[in-house]
Amino acid sequence: MNFHSPRTGTDTATDRFYHYYEAASVSPQTLERFRAIRDLIVRLYPDIVESRSNIADIGCGAGTQSMLWAELGCEVHGLDVNERLIQLAQVRSAQAGFNVDFRVGSAVALPWPDESMRVCLAVELLEHVRDWRSCLSEFSRVLAPGGVLFASTSNALCPRQQEFALPFYSWYPAPIKRYCERLAVTTRPSLANHAKYPAVNWFTFYGLRRFLRDKGFDCYDRFDVIDRSEKRLVSRAVLRSIEKSRAVRFLAYMVTEGTSILAVKTKN
Repeated sequence: MNFHSPRTGTDTATDRFYHYYEAASVSPQTLERFRAIRDLIVRLYPDIVESRSNIADIGCGAGTQSMLWAELGCEVHGLDVNERLIQLAQVRSAQAGFNVDFRVGSAVALPWPDESMRVCLAVELLEHVRDWRSCLSEFSRVLAPGGVLFASTSNALCPRQQEFALPFYSWYPAPIKRYCERLAVTTRPSLANHAKYPAVNWFTFYGLRRFLRDKGFDCYDRFDVIDRSEKRLVSRAVLRSIEKSRAVRFLAYMVTEGTSILAVKTKN
């Protein structure tokens, strides 16, 4: 099971939930994943660190990702719906000597002023918020021109997924997905790993790009932003094929679990 931050809606009232995320949020796998996202953004936009920019970590959970950015001297603002995990993030941050602004709040109504952030991070969030369009609109509102949005979420094109314990679930027709969602929150919670609010949205890069382009963003997928200098010859050849052929790129999406997008705000 992948680490999902608490805004995914797993039953936040249980000690089991809290203790699971308390441990998972500092696992080597979680640290590696969050550090890879941070290093990718910094490699592409080093001035973010040089200017000690404002970073919004939306759905921050226990604050692991926030503190990785604080390590670099950035001004970090973390937001999550789970008050208990926000409290844990505050304790961990203070113990580590970081001054991170952690708050309880909703991704559809961010508490920050317009154009106040240089980076918005939304890792494994959008699939669990039914009104995902409002989330993206809020991200656009708080990002300054030239600001960077990084989001990772579900992939409607790939048959492999970890949200539901059902084969090829991401390919199910929408009415069947809605039926499975109802089962997951009533009589069959094991279908969605006992999540109180299971994943309800399934995305493609194309759909996210279309929405964000209308809001004035330039968008890049995971293949656009890979550091090829560290890849072997065969991997470079595969990436060149993906770059040159739309059909090959589409096939690459189909075998990649999860969708990620890096979007740069070019206008208001």
